[in-house]
Amino acid sequence: MDSKIDVLSTVTVENSGDLYKLVDTLNRTLKRENLMFGLALDAEDETKAVFTIYRT
Repeated sequence: MDSKIDVLSTVTVENSGDLYKLVDTLNRTLKRENLMFGLALDAEDETKAVFTIYRT
């Protein structure tokens, strides 16, 4: 079973307390399309968040 995950796009944006809600909604809505979304604080600047789109 091959469980390869490809990064399709990554963008750094201003951090907001509600960003996780968007990521959660995208993951729930588009998982059937083999898409997954991630959100992490920027390692160098915690006022920024890194949003990533994956194909699973």
